Amino acid sequence: MAAWLLNRRADLVALGPDGTILIIEIKSSIEDFRVDQKWPDYRLHCDRLYFAIPEHVPVEIMPEDAGLILADAYGAAVLRDAPEHKMPAATRKAMLVRLARAAADRLHRLAD
Repeated sequence: MAAWLLNRRADLVALGPDGTILIIEIKSSIEDFRVDQKWPDYRLHCDRLYFAIPEHVPVEIMPEDAGLILADAYGAAVLRDAPEHKMPAATRKAMLVRLARAAADRLHRLAD
């Protein structure tokens, strides 16, 4: 398992129907985006990286090589699709195993 997985946690990780792994990093303010130094590492562990922001965060400060989602308390809209960056097979396997374990742990907690 990649070392970054032990001390980093993306806001949202999603598995698409085709096996694509998406990471969505939520930024609540300009300052939140500016001080965050971990998100560039996430690109190496997903096929597509998105940022989700509220409408008061300027779209212009978000990296153009990532997808963009505008969200509020009632819904969200994809403003820009993320470009695809395929992961190496070993990284994909590690991420899929981690996702499967997280899902199994959550189901187990619900059953208890």
